[in-house]
Formats: sequence, structure tokens, C-alpha cells
Amino acid sequence: MAASNLPAPRTSAQARKAEEMQPDELLLILYKEARKRIVAIAGTFAVVTLLTLVVGMVIIPRNYTASTTILAQDSDIIQPLLEGRAVPTGVADRAGHARQIAYSRRVLEQILDIGGWSSRNPGPIERDRLMEDIRKATMITAPRPDLVQIDYRDTDPERAWRVTEAFGSLFIEETLAAKERESREAYEFIDKQVQDYHAKLLDAERNLQDYRSRNADAQPGSAVDVNSRISSLRTQVEQARMTLLEQESRDGAIASQLTGESAVSAVQTRENLYRTQMIELRAELDRLMLTYTERHPDVVRIRHQLEDLQRSLATEQQRRAQSGTSAISSEEAQLNPLYNELRSQQAQARREAAATRSRMGIAQSLLNEELDRSRRIAASESALAELTRDYEVNREIYQDLLRRRENARVSMGLDQENRGLTLRIQDPATMPLRPSGLRFMHIAAAGFALAIALPLGLLFLLVRFDPRVRAPRQIVQKTGYALLTVIPAYPTPRERRRQTFKLAMSAAMVCGVFLVYGLLFAFKLSNA
Repeated sequence: MAASNLPAPRTSAQARKAEEMQPDELLLILYKEARKRIVAIAGTFAVVTLLTLVVGMVIIPRNYTASTTILAQDSDIIQPLLEGRAVPTGVADRAGHARQIAYSRRVLEQILDIGGWSSRNPGPIERDRLMEDIRKATMITAPRPDLVQIDYRDTDPERAWRVTEAFGSLFIEETLAAKERESREAYEFIDKQVQDYHAKLLDAERNLQDYRSRNADAQPGSAVDVNSRISSLRTQVEQARMTLLEQESRDGAIASQLTGESAVSAVQTRENLYRTQMIELRAELDRLMLTYTERHPDVVRIRHQLEDLQRSLATEQQRRAQSGTSAISSEEAQLNPLYNELRSQQAQARREAAATRSRMGIAQSLLNEELDRSRRIAASESALAELTRDYEVNREIYQDLLRRRENARVSMGLDQENRGLTLRIQDPATMPLRPSGLRFMHIAAAGFALAIALPLGLLFLLVRFDPRVRAPRQIVQKTGYALLTVIPAYPTPRERRRQTFKLAMSAAMVCGVFLVYGLLFAFKLSNA
């Protein structure tokens, strides 16, 4: 019976949920704890706000920023007139160019003198540290492509103004000097290159002339002349060969006609006629045997003719012997005019053939000489082409450098007279009257926020993680037994006086903090 009245055991999840306080209970507990520790909360508030005030007034310096704007503008009149003749030496990245100039050691040395740091005679290490601080305090930007803005931050407003103004003036001076120096160095470099390539051009021209003087076949147009000469000689050789073939064919035709004619014609017996023809055929056979063999067709033909004449002669002699007639005297024979004409034509054809053969030999010899010359020209073309190429390349580079030197001369004149690029102060630096960055009201607001949040946060952590029982509901949840009643706490008169004193002391501390802030703010307004 007793065991049945005992509460059932709770799980760990139920225990954690029971220990969590409701929002109204948490606010009530926070209020009670705040009243008990009102002096500590007020003291923490006062200490944090006063420390923030000290940090804002003493530790965090008051920085003043001065700014100047420089306008970099190209000439709108000279540039169209000298387009293609003068090369402007402007800088595309003006902000980067300005940083290179402003952060250079020569400019920073002058800034140390203008800012008054050099009057303390700092050592080398101290001067490097000061230069590094100046670099960190200087900001150079380019709001537009033709504008350069220089901002400098310092604790002294007058020094910030002087340094910013000096940065602007030194930037203009160094930029113009750098432009003039760059154009002058470019002109001097190009002029030196012109002189070097002029010497190279003279050497290349001299080598080309020497090679042409040593090689007669290396003259311009020699290959074309040789080719045309070779073509002409080949035509002459072919024509002479064709003419020679015609003349030899004509000679053969005349010789063929001579074989059918006798050298003499007269009133004579048939026997004498046969003998005369046999004499001519033997003469012709002897002439052919000097040139041809036994099996040549003309030789074989003449031998057959001789055999026919011998048979005819034998027949005639037999007939004359049977008839008993006497032969007619051979003095009655006379020369054959057709035979003499053919012999004359044959001699003329042979003379013309010999002349043509001689002419063809001369043309062939000339052709061989021109072919040898063509081979020599082809062998010298590589060396001539290399020499010519060197000469042409050097001449082109030399002419281009001449034009560039004149352009550089005009550019140098523009930079010396400051006509190409105009640099002027668009917005001069002024003395800053109000500090930049975090102001007093910002520091005060941050101090008040921290002074309020810190004690409240500590109080919430105390209530959240303190294991003591602070609400009646927690007793029922932790033990599982019913709570019969709650006895309220009543303070004694002494405790009331002590609580009143704590409240007064806390109010005095908070009011003192506001009074200090108010007096300091009024002092700042009066000095401003």
C-alpha cells in the first residue's frame, strides 16, 4: 500500500526538462538577484564606462585626414596634330605609378623634413620606422582614370595638411621628371640603335658588293639572261639538227639519182655503154665501201647491177662475134650533162651539210658553256641570297629606327615643354578640422553597451548554471513530493536600510558616470 503511493522514477530526459525554468520564473529570479547585487552591477557599469572613456581619450589617438586630388589630362589639341609622330609617355595605372613615386625613399626623405620628423635627428632605424609609418598612413587611389587622390592620416592636423600638400607637389614634380627622363632615355637608346644598325648596313652593303665584284655571274638578272640564252641555243641546235637531216636526205636522194645515170653519153656501141656503166658502178661501189659494209642495201644493189651488166656485156660480145661487126671508136663518147648537174648538186648539198654540222657543233659548245654558267649561278645564288637578305633586313630595321628616332625626338620635345601630359592640383589639401575614424560618441556608445551587457550576461550565467533551488516548482520536480506551502521572506528594518543604502550608492555611481560624460562632452563643445 505504501509502495503504491511512491512516485514513479523519472527518466533523464524528463529530469532535464523539469529543471528548465519558465521565462516568467527566469525574469523574476533575475530581478531578485539583481536587487541583491545592485552595487556590484552598478560598480561594473561605472568601471567599464570609465575605462572606455579613458581608452577613447588617452589610448585611442585622434586621427586627422587630409586629402588632395591631382588631375592628369592629355592635351586635346597637340595629340591629334601629332598622332603617329609622337608617342605619349602617359601612365595607364596612375594609382600604381603614384604609389611608386610617393613610397620611394627620395620622396619620403623630403616628407620627413617637411613633417618635422628630421628635426629630432632620428637614427637610421628610427628613420626607416618613420617611413614605414608614413607609408601605412598614406592611401593613394584613382577614383577615375584621369584622377589621383592622395589621403594622409596623422594625429596632428597641421602636419597632415603639410604632408598631403607636399605629396601632391612631389608627385607632380617626380612624374614630369620621370616622363622627361623616360623620353630622353628612349631617344638616346634609339639613337644608339640607329648608329649600330647604320654600321651593320654599311658592312652588309660592302659584303654584297665585294661578292658581286668577285663573282661576275652573281650580278642581278644573270640567271634570267642565262636561261634565255640557253633556250635560244637549244633552239639553234634543234634547228641545225633538222637542217642537217634535210641536207643528208637530199644528198642521199641525189646519190640515188646518180646511180641511174652514166657519166658520158655518146654514139657508141652497146658494149662500150655496158663497160662505161660498169666503170661508174665500180666507182660508186668503191665509194660506198669506204662508208658501209658488204651487207648494206646500196652495196648489195650495186653488186647486183654489176652482175646484170656483166651478163649483158657477155651477151653483146657473143652477138657481135657472131655478126662480125667492128666496135665504134671510143673517141666518139661525150659527157652526160644531167650527170654533171647531179654531181654539182651533190657537192653543194655536202658542203651545206658540213657547214650546218659545224654550226651545230659551235651552238652545242656554246650551249654547254651556258649550262656550266647556269650551274655556277645556281651555286652562288644561296650565298648571294643570304647576303641580300642580310642587307634588306638591316635596311628595313634601319629605316624603321630612323622613323622611331624622329618620333622619339618629337616626344622628348613635348615632355621637356610639358605639352603632352598636364598634371595639376584639382582639389588642394586643406587643414582637417574634425578627426576621422572613431569619434567620442562612438566610443561612449560602445562603452555604455558593454557596461550594460556585461553585468546582465554575468547575472544570467549565474542564474542559469547555479545548482541551488530558486523556485518552489523545482522542489516538487526534483523530489516528486507535494509542496504544502511557501513561506515568504520578510526583511528586517536593518536589511531595508541596507538595501536602501545600496540603491542610493548604485544610483550615485551611475549618475557620476553620466555627469563625467556630460562634463567632458561640454568641454569638447566649448573647445571646438
